[in-house]
Amino acid sequence: MAKEEYKTTIGMEIHAELRTQTKMFCNSKNDPDETRPNVNICPICLAHPGTLPVINREAVRHVLRVGLALGAQLADYTEFDRKNYFYPDLPKGYQISQYEFPLVSGGELVGVAITRVHLEEDTASSIHDESTDATLIDYNRSGVPLMELVTEPVITSAAQAGSFARELQLLLRYLGASNANMEKGEMRVEANISVSKTPILGTKVEVKNLNSFRAMERAVAYEIDRQIALLESGGQVAQETRGWDENKQATFPQRIKEGSADYRYFPDPDLPSLKISEVPDFSSGVLESSLPELPWDRRARYTGLGVKQEDADSYVRTVHLGDFFEEVVSTYPVGDPKVVLASNYIANDLVKIIRDTGNQDSELQHEIPISARNFKKIIDMLGDNKISSRSAKDLIMLCINEKKDPEEIAKERNLLKANVSNEQIEAVVREIISNNQEVVAEYRAGKLSTLEYLVGQSMKSLRGSGDPETIRSMIKDVLSA
Repeated sequence: MAKEEYKTTIGMEIHAELRTQTKMFCNSKNDPDETRPNVNICPICLAHPGTLPVINREAVRHVLRVGLALGAQLADYTEFDRKNYFYPDLPKGYQISQYEFPLVSGGELVGVAITRVHLEEDTASSIHDESTDATLIDYNRSGVPLMELVTEPVITSAAQAGSFARELQLLLRYLGASNANMEKGEMRVEANISVSKTPILGTKVEVKNLNSFRAMERAVAYEIDRQIALLESGGQVAQETRGWDENKQATFPQRIKEGSADYRYFPDPDLPSLKISEVPDFSSGVLESSLPELPWDRRARYTGLGVKQEDADSYVRTVHLGDFFEEVVSTYPVGDPKVVLASNYIANDLVKIIRDTGNQDSELQHEIPISARNFKKIIDMLGDNKISSRSAKDLIMLCINEKKDPEEIAKERNLLKANVSNEQIEAVVREIISNNQEVVAEYRAGKLSTLEYLVGQSMKSLRGSGDPETIRSMIKDVLSA
C-alpha cells in the first residue's frame, strides 16, 4: 500500500523550564547557566525526610498567562498530585505534577488544539561518564518549575509539528515565561506518532531525545516511515518509548510506554489545593493587562503594513530587528511606499551585512550597527529619488564603517543624483557603448536584454549616482542616432 494511503496522527508533549528566581517548591536558586554540579540544592529538592514543599507563586502565574495567550480555559480550582515512578534522577521516588485538575485546559496555537497545560517539577540531570562507565547525578535541575503542554492528536506531518513547536517557543519568549533554549534543555519536545489506513488510530509510539526542531522533524518523518514499513511487511507496531539517535538518523527502543494507571496518581497531602479566583493577582483582568503584543498579532500588524510574510516572520523571531524596523518607519503614514522600501533594505541588505561581518546568527546576538535615524535618512533619500538603489546599498555600509551622517557621506562621495549633470551621464554612456561594441551589436540584432548590461556598466562607472531611467533612455537615444 502506498504511503499516501496511511493517515498520520501526531500529538505533542512539550516541557519548558520556567523563568523564576527559585525552584518550584523550595527557595533554591533556579539558574540554568550554572555549570558547577549540585550547588543549587537544599533538603527539599534532595527529598530529605520531614521537609515540606511550598508552591512557587510566579510559576503558577507564568502558566496562567500562557493559558490566556492560547485562548484557553483557566482553572478556578487546581491541585498538585504525586506521580510515582523510580529513577535515580527523582530523589523522592515521585514527581509533583498535576493530573485531574490542570491549571489550563483547551486553547489552540497555529490551528493545533491544546488538551492541557499543567505545572510540575523537573528531575535531576543524569550525566554518563564514559571513563568510568558510571552515571552521575546533578541535582541543580531537580525541582525547577516545569510547564508541560499537551496537544490533541491533530497534527498530521513533521512540518506541522515543527511549525507548532517553533510558535510555542516564540510565545514563551514573548511572555517572558521561559528562555526555551532547546540546546540547553530548557524546552524539550516529545512526539506521539501513529499511522493507520483506517479511521481508527494506530498504535502510538512516543519519541524522546529531541533537542532541536530539525531533529524533531527528522525523527517524526523517520518514525512515520518506520511504522508504515513495519505494517506493510505484516508486523505490528509496539506501544513504546523510543529515542532519537542523531548520528544514525534513526529512532531506537527505550522502554515500554507506561499508562496513567502505572503512575498511581493521588493528591499531594503536603500541598494545599488552590482557588485561583481567591488570588487577586491571578484575576483574568490583571493577567490580561500583563500580556505583551503576541507573536501572531505582531506578524499580522507587519503584513498589514505591506511587509512580505517571510520578512514579517523574521521581525517576529528577531525582536530587536522588528523593533528597529518599527523605529525606522514610525513617522511614515500608513500606505507610504517607504515602509515597504525600508523593510526590503532591512530584511535583505542590512541583515546580509550583519551576517557577513559576524557569525551566522549575529543579528540575534548584537545590536544593529546603524542607527534607525541614519537608516531612515537613507530610505528617505532613496524614496525621494535623490540616490539610486546602488547608492543606497553602498551608503548603508559606508554609514556603518564611517559612523557619519549618510547625507554628508552622499555629498562627499558624489552619490546624489542631482550632482551628476546630463552631460556627465552622456559622456559615460558614450564611453560604455564604445567599449562594448559586441554587446551593442547583440542589442541591435534584437537581443534587447543586453540593454540592461549597458545600463549596469554605466551605473557602475557613475558609482550609482545616475538615474537608471535617464541612463536607459540616453543609451537608446545614442544607439538610435
